[in-house]
Amino acid sequence: MIAPFLLSSAFITSWVTGLQATTDIENINRAMDEYNFATVWTLDAPIEVVWDALVASERWPEWWPYLDRVVELAGGDSDGIGSIRHFTWHGSLPYTLAFDIMVTKIERPVHLEGVTSGDLEGVGRWTLAKMGESSTRVQYDWNVRTIRPWMKMIAPLARWFFVWNHNRVMMAGGEGLAGYLRCHG
Repeated sequence: MIAPFLLSSAFITSWVTGLQATTDIENINRAMDEYNFATVWTLDAPIEVVWDALVASERWPEWWPYLDRVVELAGGDSDGIGSIRHFTWHGSLPYTLAFDIMVTKIERPVHLEGVTSGDLEGVGRWTLAKMGESSTRVQYDWNVRTIRPWMKMIAPLARWFFVWNHNRVMMAGGEGLAGYLRCHG
């Protein structure tokens, strides 16, 4: 587990799990390119305000430093189910990731889920919980596997760097959202 960091108005933790002991080489290789991340942000903002910021992913580049752009590909139904957005990210390491997320589940203001395809494949889930009168706990569970051949090939040696990079991106997101909510919340 990565040590938690206390931010000015956001408490963020992030950790990764997922490697299990096995003697099957194919399963070992598959386990190396699968990542099960969990990130928690505690924000000094009401749950409805945090929810509105998270569902407006087209605005994330305004506050999430490592997100280069978000492009809407499909609008989905009146609730947003089936909407698809294309995300392009960079991190501290010299590569970018591009993938689409299709929204598959929405329970306002507590749950948002989507399926990812592109450089990463898997499922991401935002879960929000009210904490007292004006704070919100946000958890993002991100269960993905890498698709790019070069990432799969170097995963046995570079896995730690990929996890570190992910954690930096998520910490910057929590800091960015906390700052954005102070101005727009």
